[in-house]
Amino acid sequence: MATLSISNIRKSYGALDVLHGIDIELEDGGFLVLLGPSGCGKSTLLNIVAGLDDPSAGDVEIGGKSVIELPPKDRNIAMVFQSYALYPTMSVERNIGFGLEMRGVEEGARKTAVQQAADVLQIGHLLDRKPANLSGGQRQRVAMGRALVRDPDLFLFDEPLSNLDAKLRVEMRTEIKRLHERLGTSIVYVTHDQIEAMTLATKVAVMRGGYVQQLADPRTIYERPANIFVASFIGSPSMNFIKGTLNIAAAGSRFTGVDVDVAISSGDHRAKQSDCILGVRPEELKIAREGDRALRGVIDVVEPTGPDTMVTAIVGGQTVVARVEARFSGRRGDPIAFQVDPASVNLFDPRTEARIDLPNWESEGTGPLPEEVKL
Repeated sequence: MATLSISNIRKSYGALDVLHGIDIELEDGGFLVLLGPSGCGKSTLLNIVAGLDDPSAGDVEIGGKSVIELPPKDRNIAMVFQSYALYPTMSVERNIGFGLEMRGVEEGARKTAVQQAADVLQIGHLLDRKPANLSGGQRQRVAMGRALVRDPDLFLFDEPLSNLDAKLRVEMRTEIKRLHERLGTSIVYVTHDQIEAMTLATKVAVMRGGYVQQLADPRTIYERPANIFVASFIGSPSMNFIKGTLNIAAAGSRFTGVDVDVAISSGDHRAKQSDCILGVRPEELKIAREGDRALRGVIDVVEPTGPDTMVTAIVGGQTVVARVEARFSGRRGDPIAFQVDPASVNLFDPRTEARIDLPNWESEGTGPLPEEVKL
Protein backbone atom coordinates (compact mmCIF):
# COMPACT_ATOMS: atom_id res chain seq x y z
CA MET A 1 0.00 0.00 0.00
CA ALA A 2 1.18 3.52 -0.75
CA THR A 3 1.87 5.54 2.39
CA LEU A 4 1.16 8.72 0.43
CA SER A 5 -1.03 9.20 -2.62
CA ILE A 6 -1.24 12.64 -4.27
CA SER A 7 -3.95 12.70 -6.93
CA ASN A 8 -4.45 15.51 -9.46
CA ILE A 9 -3.52 18.23 -6.98
CA ARG A 10 -4.08 21.70 -8.36
CA LYS A 11 -3.55 25.04 -6.66
CA SER A 12 -4.48 28.51 -7.87
CA TYR A 13 -4.31 31.92 -6.28
CA GLY A 14 -6.87 33.87 -8.24
CA ALA A 15 -5.79 33.78 -11.87
CA LEU A 16 -2.34 32.44 -10.98
CA ASP A 17 -2.01 28.65 -11.37
CA VAL A 18 0.71 27.33 -9.07
CA LEU A 19 0.25 23.54 -9.30
CA HIS A 20 -1.03 21.84 -12.44
CA GLY A 21 -2.45 18.41 -11.62
CA ILE A 22 0.27 16.68 -9.56
CA ASP A 23 0.12 12.86 -9.27
CA ILE A 24 2.63 11.09 -6.99
CA GLU A 25 2.58 7.74 -5.19
CA LEU A 26 5.02 7.04 -2.35
CA GLU A 27 5.38 3.45 -1.17
CA ASP A 28 5.43 2.50 2.50
CA GLY A 29 8.86 3.30 3.93
CA GLY A 30 9.87 5.37 0.88
CA PHE A 31 11.84 8.62 0.81
CA LEU A 32 10.38 11.11 -1.66
CA VAL A 33 12.33 14.26 -2.50
CA LEU A 34 10.51 17.18 -4.13
CA LEU A 35 13.34 18.84 -6.04
CA GLY A 36 13.33 22.02 -8.06
CA PRO A 37 14.29 25.71 -8.23
CA SER A 38 12.67 28.42 -6.15
CA GLY A 39 9.07 29.06 -7.16
CA CYS A 40 8.47 25.64 -8.73
CA GLY A 41 5.67 24.76 -6.27
CA LYS A 42 7.44 22.14 -4.12
CA SER A 43 6.80 23.85 -0.76
CA THR A 44 3.20 24.60 -1.74
CA LEU A 45 2.69 20.89 -2.47
CA LEU A 46 4.25 19.94 0.89
CA ASN A 47 2.00 22.41 2.71
CA ILE A 48 -1.05 20.84 1.05
CA VAL A 49 0.06 17.38 2.21
CA ALA A 50 0.56 18.79 5.72
CA GLY A 51 -2.83 20.50 5.75
CA LEU A 52 -1.32 23.97 6.04
CA ASP A 53 -2.81 24.96 2.69
CA ASP A 54 -5.90 23.83 0.81
CA PRO A 55 -5.75 22.58 -2.79
CA SER A 56 -8.02 24.01 -5.47
CA ALA A 57 -8.67 20.46 -6.65
CA GLY A 58 -7.45 16.91 -6.07
CA ASP A 59 -6.99 14.57 -3.13
CA VAL A 60 -4.31 13.47 -0.67
CA GLU A 61 -4.36 10.03 0.98
CA ILE A 62 -2.11 8.98 3.86
CA GLY A 63 -2.13 5.29 4.74
CA GLY A 64 -4.96 4.67 2.27
CA LYS A 65 -7.31 7.26 3.79
CA SER A 66 -8.18 10.67 2.39
CA VAL A 67 -6.96 13.48 4.67
CA ILE A 68 -7.95 16.40 2.50
CA GLU A 69 -10.71 17.46 4.93
CA LEU A 70 -8.64 16.86 8.08
CA PRO A 71 -6.73 19.55 10.01
CA PRO A 72 -2.96 19.06 10.39
CA LYS A 73 -3.24 17.73 13.95
CA ASP A 74 -5.39 14.80 12.79
CA ARG A 75 -3.20 13.67 9.86
CA ASN A 76 -0.61 11.84 12.03
CA ILE A 77 2.28 13.65 10.38
CA ALA A 78 5.36 15.34 11.82
CA MET A 79 7.02 18.30 10.15
CA VAL A 80 10.57 19.69 10.36
CA PHE A 81 10.98 23.23 9.03
CA GLN A 82 13.89 25.25 7.67
CA SER A 83 13.71 27.38 10.83
CA TYR A 84 14.12 25.30 13.96
CA ALA A 85 11.12 26.96 15.70
CA LEU A 86 12.34 26.01 19.17
CA TYR A 87 11.02 27.59 22.35
CA PRO A 88 13.98 29.65 23.64
CA THR A 89 12.94 29.50 27.33
CA MET A 90 12.45 25.72 27.37
CA SER A 91 15.13 23.07 27.80
CA VAL A 92 15.93 20.63 25.03
CA GLU A 93 14.01 17.96 26.89
CA ARG A 94 10.86 20.05 27.12
CA ASN A 95 11.17 21.29 23.53
CA ILE A 96 11.19 17.69 22.32
CA GLY A 97 8.34 16.58 24.55
CA PHE A 98 6.16 19.69 24.45
CA GLY A 99 3.84 18.33 21.77
CA LEU A 100 3.24 15.20 23.84
CA GLU A 101 2.64 17.39 26.90
CA MET A 102 -0.03 19.35 25.03
CA ARG A 103 -1.72 16.06 24.09
CA GLY A 104 -1.90 15.02 27.72
CA VAL A 105 0.62 12.18 27.53
CA GLU A 106 1.55 10.99 31.02
CA GLU A 107 4.90 12.34 32.29
CA GLY A 108 6.62 8.96 32.59
CA ALA A 109 5.71 7.93 29.04
CA ARG A 110 6.70 11.38 27.83
CA LYS A 111 10.14 11.17 29.42
CA THR A 112 10.71 7.72 27.97
CA ALA A 113 9.77 8.88 24.45
CA VAL A 114 12.01 11.96 24.74
CA GLN A 115 14.97 9.89 25.96
CA GLN A 116 14.55 7.36 23.14
CA ALA A 117 14.44 10.13 20.51
CA ALA A 118 17.46 11.84 22.08
CA ASP A 119 19.42 8.58 22.04
CA VAL A 120 18.61 8.01 18.37
CA LEU A 121 19.77 11.55 17.51
CA GLN A 122 22.78 11.42 19.88
CA ILE A 123 21.71 14.47 21.90
CA GLY A 124 20.98 12.76 25.23
CA HIS A 125 23.72 14.81 26.91
CA LEU A 126 22.03 18.07 25.84
CA LEU A 127 18.59 17.60 27.41
CA ASP A 128 19.14 20.21 30.14
CA ARG A 129 20.44 22.93 27.81
CA LYS A 130 18.50 25.83 26.28
CA PRO A 131 18.47 26.37 22.47
CA ALA A 132 20.74 29.43 22.79
CA ASN A 133 23.52 27.13 24.05
CA LEU A 134 23.33 24.79 21.05
CA SER A 135 25.02 24.79 17.65
CA GLY A 136 22.97 24.94 14.45
CA GLY A 137 23.32 21.19 13.92
CA GLN A 138 22.27 20.45 17.50
CA ARG A 139 19.21 22.70 17.17
CA GLN A 140 18.17 20.86 14.01
CA ARG A 141 18.52 17.55 15.86
CA VAL A 142 16.21 18.90 18.57
CA ALA A 143 13.66 19.88 15.92
CA MET A 144 13.91 16.40 14.44
CA GLY A 145 13.52 14.88 17.91
CA ARG A 146 10.31 16.83 18.43
CA ALA A 147 8.96 15.26 15.23
CA LEU A 148 10.32 11.82 16.08
CA VAL A 149 8.49 11.42 19.40
CA ARG A 150 5.14 11.68 17.63
CA ASP A 151 5.72 8.30 15.90
CA PRO A 152 3.95 9.60 12.76
CA ASP A 153 2.84 7.84 9.59
CA LEU A 154 4.73 10.43 7.56
CA PHE A 155 7.65 12.80 8.16
CA LEU A 156 7.65 16.09 6.21
CA PHE A 157 10.93 18.03 5.85
CA ASP A 158 10.87 21.55 4.37
CA GLU A 159 14.46 22.43 3.39
CA PRO A 160 15.72 21.51 6.88
CA LEU A 161 19.43 22.00 6.12
CA SER A 162 19.32 25.38 4.37
CA ASN A 163 20.52 27.32 7.44
CA LEU A 164 23.55 25.11 8.09
CA ASP A 165 27.12 25.55 6.83
CA ALA A 166 28.55 23.14 4.27
CA LYS A 167 30.19 20.76 6.78
CA LEU A 168 27.08 20.57 8.96
CA ARG A 169 24.88 19.99 5.92
CA VAL A 170 26.89 16.88 5.06
CA GLU A 171 26.74 15.62 8.65
CA MET A 172 23.00 16.23 9.02
CA ARG A 173 22.29 14.68 5.62
CA THR A 174 24.00 11.52 6.87
CA GLU A 175 21.99 11.67 10.11
CA ILE A 176 18.69 11.95 8.21
CA LYS A 177 19.58 8.99 5.98
CA ARG A 178 20.62 6.94 8.99
CA LEU A 179 17.38 7.90 10.77
CA HIS A 180 15.26 6.84 7.79
CA GLU A 181 17.02 3.50 7.47
CA ARG A 182 16.62 2.85 11.19
CA LEU A 183 12.96 3.84 11.52
CA GLY A 184 11.62 2.87 8.09
CA THR A 185 9.03 5.68 8.27
CA SER A 186 8.06 7.35 4.99
CA ILE A 187 9.52 10.82 4.38
CA VAL A 188 8.66 13.67 2.01
CA TYR A 189 11.57 16.09 1.76
CA VAL A 190 11.67 19.45 -0.04
CA THR A 191 14.97 20.84 -1.33
CA HIS A 192 16.57 22.73 -4.20
CA ASP A 193 19.86 20.89 -3.56
CA GLN A 194 20.36 18.06 -6.05
CA ILE A 195 23.06 16.43 -3.89
CA GLU A 196 20.55 16.04 -1.06
CA ALA A 197 18.08 14.55 -3.52
CA MET A 198 20.53 12.06 -4.99
CA THR A 199 21.92 10.88 -1.64
CA LEU A 200 18.67 10.65 0.34
CA ALA A 201 15.81 9.73 -1.98
CA THR A 202 14.32 6.44 -3.05
CA LYS A 203 12.19 8.51 -5.45
CA VAL A 204 12.72 12.02 -6.82
CA ALA A 205 10.05 14.32 -8.27
CA VAL A 206 11.82 17.00 -10.30
CA MET A 207 9.50 20.03 -10.45
CA ARG A 208 9.39 23.16 -12.56
CA GLY A 209 6.66 25.74 -12.96
CA GLY A 210 4.13 23.70 -10.98
CA TYR A 211 4.62 20.54 -13.07
CA VAL A 212 6.46 17.30 -12.28
CA GLN A 213 9.03 17.00 -15.06
CA GLN A 214 10.14 13.49 -14.05
CA LEU A 215 9.33 11.07 -11.23
CA ALA A 216 11.80 8.23 -10.81
CA ASP A 217 14.58 6.81 -8.65
CA PRO A 218 17.77 8.92 -8.45
CA ARG A 219 19.82 6.68 -10.76
CA THR A 220 17.20 6.86 -13.53
CA ILE A 221 16.90 10.64 -13.11
CA TYR A 222 20.66 10.96 -13.48
CA GLU A 223 21.28 8.49 -16.31
CA ARG A 224 18.04 8.84 -18.32
CA PRO A 225 16.66 12.37 -17.78
CA ALA A 226 13.26 12.97 -19.37
CA ASN A 227 14.20 16.32 -20.90
CA ILE A 228 16.89 18.98 -21.07
CA PHE A 229 15.66 20.75 -17.93
CA VAL A 230 16.02 17.63 -15.79
CA ALA A 231 19.38 16.82 -17.39
CA SER A 232 20.71 20.31 -16.69
CA PHE A 233 19.32 20.56 -13.14
CA ILE A 234 20.83 17.26 -11.97
CA GLY A 235 24.61 16.99 -11.85
CA SER A 236 27.44 19.35 -10.98
CA PRO A 237 28.88 20.47 -13.31
CA SER A 238 25.81 20.23 -15.49
CA MET A 239 25.47 17.88 -18.45
CA ASN A 240 27.06 19.12 -21.67
CA PHE A 241 24.66 19.85 -24.54
CA ILE A 242 26.09 19.76 -28.05
CA LYS A 243 24.12 20.70 -31.15
CA GLY A 244 24.57 18.61 -34.24
CA THR A 245 22.98 16.09 -36.60
CA LEU A 246 21.81 12.57 -35.83
CA ASN A 247 22.40 10.15 -38.71
CA ILE A 248 20.51 6.87 -38.27
CA ALA A 249 21.31 3.83 -40.43
CA ALA A 250 21.07 0.05 -40.22
CA ALA A 251 24.84 -0.25 -39.88
CA GLY A 252 24.88 2.08 -36.87
CA SER A 253 24.02 5.61 -35.93
CA ARG A 254 26.29 8.62 -35.53
CA PHE A 255 25.98 12.10 -34.11
CA THR A 256 28.03 14.61 -36.08
CA GLY A 257 28.84 18.30 -35.95
CA VAL A 258 31.81 20.65 -36.25
CA ASP A 259 34.73 18.71 -34.72
CA VAL A 260 32.23 16.16 -33.35
CA ASP A 261 31.71 12.55 -34.49
CA VAL A 262 30.16 10.25 -31.87
CA ALA A 263 29.06 6.67 -32.47
CA ILE A 264 25.57 5.95 -31.10
CA SER A 265 24.99 2.40 -29.92
CA SER A 266 21.59 1.85 -31.58
CA GLY A 267 21.06 1.33 -35.30
CA ASP A 268 17.76 1.42 -37.22
CA HIS A 269 16.52 0.01 -40.50
CA ARG A 270 14.97 3.39 -41.37
CA ALA A 271 17.72 5.67 -42.62
CA LYS A 272 17.11 9.26 -41.59
CA GLN A 273 18.88 12.43 -40.61
CA SER A 274 17.72 15.12 -38.24
CA ASP A 275 18.93 17.96 -36.06
CA CYS A 276 19.63 16.74 -32.54
CA ILE A 277 21.19 17.69 -29.20
CA LEU A 278 23.72 15.33 -27.67
CA GLY A 279 23.91 15.25 -23.86
CA VAL A 280 27.00 13.87 -22.14
CA ARG A 281 28.06 14.29 -18.53
CA PRO A 282 31.54 15.70 -17.72
CA GLU A 283 32.73 12.48 -16.08
CA GLU A 284 31.88 10.49 -19.23
CA LEU A 285 34.38 12.44 -21.35
CA LYS A 286 37.76 10.68 -21.40
CA ILE A 287 40.98 12.15 -22.75
CA ALA A 288 41.66 10.60 -26.18
CA ARG A 289 45.36 10.22 -26.82
CA GLU A 290 44.88 7.85 -29.75
CA GLY A 291 42.10 5.93 -31.49
CA ASP A 292 38.55 7.25 -31.20
CA ARG A 293 38.58 11.07 -31.08
CA ALA A 294 34.88 11.83 -30.87
CA LEU A 295 35.24 15.48 -29.81
CA ARG A 296 38.15 17.70 -30.83
CA GLY A 297 38.78 21.17 -29.48
CA VAL A 298 41.00 23.63 -27.65
CA ILE A 299 41.43 24.02 -23.88
CA ASP A 300 39.90 27.21 -22.50
CA VAL A 301 40.08 26.82 -18.70
CA VAL A 302 41.75 24.30 -16.37
CA GLU A 303 40.43 24.11 -12.76
CA PRO A 304 42.14 21.71 -10.31
CA THR A 305 39.73 20.69 -7.52
CA GLY A 306 41.91 18.22 -5.60
CA PRO A 307 40.53 14.76 -6.38
CA ASP A 308 40.10 15.65 -10.08
CA THR A 309 40.44 18.51 -12.56
CA MET A 310 37.70 20.32 -14.47
CA VAL A 311 38.66 21.14 -18.07
CA THR A 312 36.58 23.57 -20.12
CA ALA A 313 37.20 23.22 -23.86
CA ILE A 314 35.81 24.87 -26.99
CA VAL A 315 34.62 22.22 -29.44
CA GLY A 316 33.31 23.49 -32.76
CA GLY A 317 32.38 26.82 -31.16
CA GLN A 318 30.52 25.10 -28.30
CA THR A 319 31.63 24.94 -24.65
CA VAL A 320 32.25 21.48 -23.20
CA VAL A 321 33.27 20.66 -19.61
CA ALA A 322 35.11 17.45 -18.72
CA ARG A 323 36.02 15.96 -15.34
CA VAL A 324 39.48 14.41 -15.80
CA GLU A 325 42.26 13.00 -13.60
CA ALA A 326 43.79 15.26 -10.95
CA ARG A 327 47.26 15.24 -12.53
CA PHE A 328 46.09 16.61 -15.89
CA SER A 329 48.83 18.91 -17.21
CA GLY A 330 47.20 20.63 -20.20
CA ARG A 331 47.05 24.44 -20.44
CA ARG A 332 44.86 27.06 -22.05
CA GLY A 333 45.27 27.01 -25.83
CA ASP A 334 46.42 23.37 -26.05
CA PRO A 335 44.53 21.07 -28.42
CA ILE A 336 42.49 18.35 -26.75
CA ALA A 337 40.35 15.41 -27.84
CA PHE A 338 37.81 13.29 -25.96
CA GLN A 339 36.48 9.77 -26.26
CA VAL A 340 32.81 9.08 -25.51
CA ASP A 341 31.23 5.80 -24.47
CA PRO A 342 28.16 5.45 -26.74
CA ALA A 343 26.17 3.91 -23.88
CA SER A 344 26.65 7.02 -21.73
CA VAL A 345 25.15 9.63 -24.06
CA ASN A 346 21.64 11.07 -24.08
CA LEU A 347 19.84 12.48 -27.11
CA PHE A 348 17.28 15.30 -27.06
CA ASP A 349 14.90 16.73 -29.65
CA PRO A 350 15.91 20.41 -30.19
CA ARG A 351 12.26 21.43 -30.80
CA THR A 352 10.62 19.85 -27.77
CA GLU A 353 13.73 19.37 -25.59
CA ALA A 354 12.36 15.91 -24.73
CA ARG A 355 14.54 12.83 -24.50
CA ILE A 356 14.89 10.76 -27.68
CA ASP A 357 14.89 6.97 -27.44
CA LEU A 358 15.99 5.80 -30.88
CA PRO A 359 13.91 2.62 -31.28
CA ASN A 360 10.70 4.62 -30.74
CA TRP A 361 11.73 7.85 -32.43
CA GLU A 362 10.04 8.78 -35.70
CA SER A 363 11.71 11.03 -38.28
CA GLU A 364 9.00 13.68 -37.97
CA GLY A 365 9.92 14.14 -34.27
CA THR A 366 8.01 13.60 -31.10
CA GLY A 367 5.71 16.58 -31.50
CA PRO A 368 5.55 19.66 -29.31
CA LEU A 369 5.46 19.10 -25.58
CA PRO A 370 3.70 21.36 -23.08
CA GLU A 371 5.36 24.69 -22.43
CA GLU A 372 6.51 23.62 -18.97
CA VAL A 373 9.23 21.28 -20.30
CA LYS A 374 10.95 23.95 -22.32
CA LEU A 375 13.97 25.92 -21.17
